[in-house]
Amino acid sequence: MTPSPHQLYRTMLVIRTVEERLAKSHQRGLIHGACHTYVGQEAIATAVCAHLTRDDAVFSTHRGHGHALAKGMEPSQLIAELYGRETGCSRGRGGSMHLFAPEIGMMGTSGIVAPCILQAAGAGYSSLIMKTGHVGVAFFGDGAVNNGAFHEGLNMASIWKLPVLFVCENNQFATEVPFSAVSGNPSVAARGAAYGIKSIELDGNDVLAIEAAAGEAVKRARNGEGPTLLECKTYRTRAHAEGMGDFTYRTREDVEQWKTRCPIARLKKHLLDRKLVSETELSGIEQEVAALTEAAHEFAEKSAYPTAESATAHVYAAPRIGEPRDVPSAKANTRELTFMKATLEALAEEMASNPKIFVVGEGIGLRGGNFATTSGLFQLYGPERLRDTPICERGFVGLAGGAAMTGTRPVVDFMFADFVLDSVGEIINQIAKMQYMSSGRLKMPVLLRGCIGIGHCAATHHSGSYYSMYAHFPGLRVVVPSSPRDAKGLLKTALTCDDPVLFLEHRELMTVKGPVPEEEYFIDFGKVAVVREGGDITVVALALMVHKTLEACESLAREGIDVELIDPRTVSPLDTDSILRSVAKTGRLLIVDEDFAHCGVSAEIAAQLADRGFDELDAPIRRLNGKFSPTPYSPTLEAAVVPNVETITQAIRDLCAE
Repeated sequence: MTPSPHQLYRTMLVIRTVEERLAKSHQRGLIHGACHTYVGQEAIATAVCAHLTRDDAVFSTHRGHGHALAKGMEPSQLIAELYGRETGCSRGRGGSMHLFAPEIGMMGTSGIVAPCILQAAGAGYSSLIMKTGHVGVAFFGDGAVNNGAFHEGLNMASIWKLPVLFVCENNQFATEVPFSAVSGNPSVAARGAAYGIKSIELDGNDVLAIEAAAGEAVKRARNGEGPTLLECKTYRTRAHAEGMGDFTYRTREDVEQWKTRCPIARLKKHLLDRKLVSETELSGIEQEVAALTEAAHEFAEKSAYPTAESATAHVYAAPRIGEPRDVPSAKANTRELTFMKATLEALAEEMASNPKIFVVGEGIGLRGGNFATTSGLFQLYGPERLRDTPICERGFVGLAGGAAMTGTRPVVDFMFADFVLDSVGEIINQIAKMQYMSSGRLKMPVLLRGCIGIGHCAATHHSGSYYSMYAHFPGLRVVVPSSPRDAKGLLKTALTCDDPVLFLEHRELMTVKGPVPEEEYFIDFGKVAVVREGGDITVVALALMVHKTLEACESLAREGIDVELIDPRTVSPLDTDSILRSVAKTGRLLIVDEDFAHCGVSAEIAAQLADRGFDELDAPIRRLNGKFSPTPYSPTLEAAVVPNVETITQAIRDLCAE
């Protein structure tokens, strides 16, 4: 439906009036942090959002007040958020730069430049998978177009014809750096054309021209004709953020000149000159908007602050209500499967039962993955659900985040854990924080899986583990299985939970065989496996080190040393209660970890057990780790940097002798 000029005028006026109210509130100290206003750019959000439904998904940048209001957010919710109150759209967790209202399709704004581009592509991918006809929209500034996410996002949207609208609000300054000074190609629209995307350059202060172009772009997206890039040339007439200096990088004269091109005044003149509306009607709109804004301010100022007790709520999704999901009994029928086959079986079962699951990665389609992790699935589900990607880890991980936010369940197969480091910002700053920042209204069922570990002389860019790093961050689940049975059960849980999961598979275990139950089963996160019971010493080991420690246990048993071997299976959450119970029985603890000791999982386990189990210990806690070094190539050097059966055996002997 084409919006009326009256509607466009009112929406722009709401944005302007609310922003001016917020500027005053910032001066009064009601706003406790940054305040990035949208003054001067109102035409863009107004014109684009006029063509969107509540189910279309908008992803925005730090200057997002106008996008939120144009998408349908009540001014009271926006103002309360900037005042830090519990009635705010993000319940006081976000402020100016983090606005969430998924119930109206406002999927979030970000203090990081450019993730919104990838997330909007993800919303487009959800629409493609679920055949909803919904559109993903990214609003971003000119600074974002020099960021890798812009190029990766536009390329993916182009090759897969995603229903996405990319809206560049070119206000000519990325913070305080002129766009012209940092751009080899000053035309944003020309960059879109280079990716085969329909691209249009527009006067960003002409709401009617933008409305017409946006209407056509949304129509094209809904009809399956692919993405559009709109470059809207505009200007912000207030400082980058309230309270910042404004005239060290631009002149007062330039700002005043741009004020004469005000998009609201321009539309008002158009309406009056063509007698489309009377002065009285416009005056009525202005009075109504002024009263609405003041009422919103009063509501926000009277609202309570969030309670301290709510500060850590929604870091993880609430547990699903239902039957406990445990491993079948030891008497269950089993068959021998390799680690790889067990995980493939888990993925195949869940893809068959849940059409919202799709896999992205390099070579995971017809080829079946570098480690056969998706073998045979392409023939069943085709290229939409088994999507071979360009080599752009940040791009497809960011896309996965946006897809999860809009109702699908992406699986990112990144082959080697080292490769996904290119996307660490998307994982840590976006995916891990979305449930929390949205107060639990957004779920993030993203599964990120790939190989870790040293072996096969793979050298330093194909041998990293990184689970200690990811386990440090709230919001992520980090899984490191060591057996086929555990790998399948834990992967089934990862594919059905609402939290983002890093599922890390040691490359040297992919062909290891073990018994796997025939019936369906799940293994809950945060529960150790007692691999071997014993009474003399507790050894906690991860991944490949579990197998090496088991070998050591055989010779030690002949010496009369009875080892209890525990595999944590997940390092976030970490089941320290079970480890503590074992230490209370044995009195000794050795932690064996291939990864570095410094700031690692072994350090965390040692610290927690020293804190909680000091009185249970008969000897100091010891750790056996890999060397603090990048992984070398030569076989002799590679062998020198990781624990082996001999070093584990000796470490156990030494600790038992203390």
